[in-house]
Amino acid sequence: MATATISASGIAPNATVYVRNLEERIKVDQLKEALTEIFSEYGNVIDLVAKTNLKAKGQAFVVFDEVEAAERAIKEIQGFELFEKPMLLEFAKTRSDASVRREDNEEDFEAHRRRRLAEKERKQAHEALEAQKKLKRPAPTAGGAPEATAGRPAKTSRGAGLKSSNPGGAAVIPDEYLPPNKILFVQNLPEDYDVDGLTAIFGSFEGFREVRLVPGRKGLAFVEYEAEAGAISAKENTAGMTLGDDNKTIRVTYQRQ
Repeated sequence: MATATISASGIAPNATVYVRNLEERIKVDQLKEALTEIFSEYGNVIDLVAKTNLKAKGQAFVVFDEVEAAERAIKEIQGFELFEKPMLLEFAKTRSDASVRREDNEEDFEAHRRRRLAEKERKQAHEALEAQKKLKRPAPTAGGAPEATAGRPAKTSRGAGLKSSNPGGAAVIPDEYLPPNKILFVQNLPEDYDVDGLTAIFGSFEGFREVRLVPGRKGLAFVEYEAEAGAISAKENTAGMTLGDDNKTIRVTYQRQ
């Protein structure tokens, strides 16, 4: 295996190694087995995360029980070919869940996990907004003006008195990608669920304040917490929950600001 210096990316050394440029066509179980065999030569691997979703393919996180093992692995495995592709290694930007759970107490672990989930959801919201902006942006022509579709007349302006529901033309973030805040919006609730029934579910999470049913609208409610942390935990644990005799699947998102 080729020896390489640790990446000068400014990331503080820690026990988690971020691995990229992995072969995406290999099944996850096979990939994890190969990575575990390789990295175990350099220390005790306590966790290995490799996912199947499109954005996470070709990447993995290898968690050791000590920083020194991660340093050795990066130095020795950098550029080593796995399934005919050279692996690119560096320290992970943040400590892994496994490391925090092992080194810190349960309260610190929960705080770490909430921060990670909040950052993940903020990133998803930003990516969704950027993607929608690109879809709405017309392709420029050589002269800089949007090109009209061949064979179709250009769209005329709206008639007098008609107003756009989105006058600013800004892209609207889908509900599932809204950034975290302290109020949840709950949809598709069974009609027989009242404030007491919902409080029994959502009141068990940190900083719960109240449930507010939407007047005149069945199946909708807002749930408020003292801080984002409680809302994040509640959303993570209740989204997709089934309620009522008909086993209705509720939808839990953050309130649109």
